Amino acid sequence: MNSLHIKRAIQICEDGGVIAHPTEAVFGLGCLPLLEKSVHRILKLKDRSIDKGLILVAAHIEQLEKFVDFSKVENTQRIYDSWPGPVTWIVPAKNNVPLWLTGKHESLAVRVSSHPILQALCKELGPIVSTSANPTAVEPAKTNQQVRDYFGNDVDYVIPANITNTLKPTEIRRADTGKILRQS
Repeated sequence: MNSLHIKRAIQICEDGGVIAHPTEAVFGLGCLPLLEKSVHRILKLKDRSIDKGLILVAAHIEQLEKFVDFSKVENTQRIYDSWPGPVTWIVPAKNNVPLWLTGKHESLAVRVSSHPILQALCKELGPIVSTSANPTAVEPAKTNQQVRDYFGNDVDYVIPANITNTLKPTEIRRADTGKILRQS
């Protein structure tokens, strides 16, 4: 991956922009999670209700500790053992996490990604919002071109790269019970 693309995506996020980036399974829309206007742009692009909440991806577990309270999870080892990788966990959110991230929930979806581009972005930026690059009720984008077809120039930058697994979506599990909410 060309480091110029990573640097450009980082700069756009730092300036409050919205990027499209590859993940393990689909393209995602991303921004810095504490920039409320950027998060609301993503919600508007997707026509997604703020009540649903969003996913944060990170390069390593420590980056997520500002947002979620792992101490409220009985078996954190099963979470740690699944990362980095394509498993998203629903973990109790810390009290200071904004509504635009948690939605109507007291938890937050988090993942330490194994995708090298997300790893590079998050090492520089910290955790970023990552939600599938698609309008609500439409299949998620799996290519750069699909992202452009869906959003045109309303996304500030589309990282020219590939997803790492085109067959299965990432798995989503509840940290408190281990229950699978979406199977990979």
